[in-house]
This record gives sequence, structure tokens and C-alpha cells, in this order.
Amino acid sequence: MNLHASDKTDDAALGEARAALRTLRDWAKSVTAIEVAQLDPAIARLLPENEVANYPALARAYPEEFTVDEAYKASLPDLQNGPESLIKGAKRHIQHVGISNFRLPIRFHSRDGGDLRLETSVTGTVSLEAGKKGINMSRIMRTFYTHAEKTFSFDVIEAALNDYKTDLDSFDARIQMRFSFPVKLPSLRSGLEGYQYYDIALELVEKRGKIIKIIHLDYVYSSTCPCSLELSEHARQTRGQLATPHSQRSVARISAQMIAGENCLWFEDLIDICRTAVPTETQVMVKREDEQAFAELNAANPIFVEDAARLFFEGLQADARIGDFRIIASHQESLHSHDAVSILTEGETFVSDSLDPRLFNTLFHVG
Repeated sequence: MNLHASDKTDDAALGEARAALRTLRDWAKSVTAIEVAQLDPAIARLLPENEVANYPALARAYPEEFTVDEAYKASLPDLQNGPESLIKGAKRHIQHVGISNFRLPIRFHSRDGGDLRLETSVTGTVSLEAGKKGINMSRIMRTFYTHAEKTFSFDVIEAALNDYKTDLDSFDARIQMRFSFPVKLPSLRSGLEGYQYYDIALELVEKRGKIIKIIHLDYVYSSTCPCSLELSEHARQTRGQLATPHSQRSVARISAQMIAGENCLWFEDLIDICRTAVPTETQVMVKREDEQAFAELNAANPIFVEDAARLFFEGLQADARIGDFRIIASHQESLHSHDAVSILTEGETFVSDSLDPRLFNTLFHVG
């Protein structure tokens, strides 16, 4: 057998290491855990028979005066940006990874020219390549905070998205901002006014270089069953029997894609489209004359859930500022122990063969 010089050197080094390990273990048999920790806590891994459960020699008081310099920061471990060898599980591209529901006050512009500062829940995600371990998620928050004092529009959201996409070296990214938008509405007849709150989400998605801007709106209305209305009238007319049709609180979630280059679609504009399509919006301030008016309004606009979806569709389709859209309607029945639901889409953006199993559960309006 021929041995190269380097092989002999390696064998000698290995022999020295084994000898050193024997010496270390012999020493560890007669020392305390404190002495092991004082030498180097890391060597406890080489000494399974000499457990170091705690390091009494370590400082336990919070170091108030300690400051971090660049050299110290550079020495900190960063597992999320570790090598590909640290990846657990399948090495696959992840479509979205990030943070959800971090909250901050955001200033929004209203149609009448005023500004509103609203508590906003933000979700920010990016794509992650198959060969990357992970992302530093705090960068999404830090990047977003640099834009937080601006009056938000889709242009500002796009700037925030581009910043953290660049910062995290990612191809695709998404931002979604959820908030409750107040609009003062008059009652039907009494002249009173009150604030109606609309659950709205702004979503901006960049995928393969294409930007998609979406407004989501939950519109809450009353739906009177046309069948029940006719049956009640039949009982009155044929038998002199008092009967009332059933109606229920209902929710439509409207998702509308904005057309690039078109005029601004204000939140109030989308609300108006819904109110024109289905005018039986639930009321805020109500006196007796308003309650009677609401009963008359419902009787004049009885709708099945299929009718509601098509009425919303008609209104959305007529607005040139809106591209693809989706309508999800839920009539939360007072007659049945179940709900009546419908989904109607226009275009390819919202087409899906699969439904979130709890999708319709999220349409309950809790006031």
C-alpha cells in the first residue's frame, strides 16, 4: 500500500485529537459542572457523562449598559439566511411566506377630500426560492413602517411592496391591508344620522412581474325571501290570516380588480354600487318611521341569494374602473338552520376550483 505524505499528516492529527479527547474526558471525571462551564460551555457536548444543566458562572442580571456595535451584530447567528444544507423537509419553492396581522394606524383619503386614520391589520408575504432557508420577517415590518406616515393609496402600497421584495431578494410578493371604514349615513325617514362601518381590504399582488390591485368589501344587507312574501300575501288574501315573510341579515363579499390607468375607484364608490344594486342595506339609526320604511323597502326588493349575486354583478360590470371581480353572497336564513350561498365571478383572476372549507363562516357580520 502506498501512503501519501498528506495521508500520514492526517493520521497524525487524528491521533492527536483522539489523545486530547481522552485527556479531556479523564479530566472531566474529577471536575464540577462549574469548572466545565468556565473552561468552555461548548465542550459539554463532548462529555455526555458530565451533564451541564445550568451554567452558574454566567451573568444573570440584564446588562443595561451593553451596546451593540457593527462587529457584534456581524457575529450574531442568522439561521434564516443559513446555507441550503439547513433546509428541513422538501426543497421546494414556497409561494408565500411572511407575517400576518401586524397592526398600525394608517391614514386613508376619503372621497370628500378628508383623511381618516384607521387601525389597520397588515399581511405581507414574499415568495421563497427552493434553495433558500428562509426570510428575515422583521424586514417586512421595518420596510412597511417607512411608508406608514403617508396617506395610503395603491401607489404607496406598491412602493412598500417593491421595497421589501427587493430587500428580501424575492420575485413575487403580496400586501393585504384590512380595516373598518366609517361612513355617516342618514336614516330612511327620521332625518337621524349614524356611522356605518364597512370591512374593507386592499390587496396588491405582484406575480411574475404583473401587478394586480384588488379592493375587497363586505356589504351587509337584509334579504326578504320572495317565496315567503308571496305565501304570506296568499294567506292574507285567501284566508284573512296574518302572516309575515321571513328576512335575514345577509353579507356579500365583493372583490374587484382595479383597471390600470382608470380613474380612482373610491371606497365610497364601491359601496354606492352595492347599495344601488341591493338597496336594503342594514340601518344604523332607527325610529319607528324608519323601521316602517325599512319593512316597505324590503317588500319592494325581495331577493333570493341568486338574485343578489346577479344584481351585484350587473352593477360591477357597468363600471369601467373595474376589471375582473367576484361576488360571494350569504343569506343567513331565519327560516332554515342553514345558510343560502352563491358565488359569481367575472374574468380569470378569481376563478378557483377549490373553496376554503370555512369561507362562508367568515361572512358572518358581528356588528
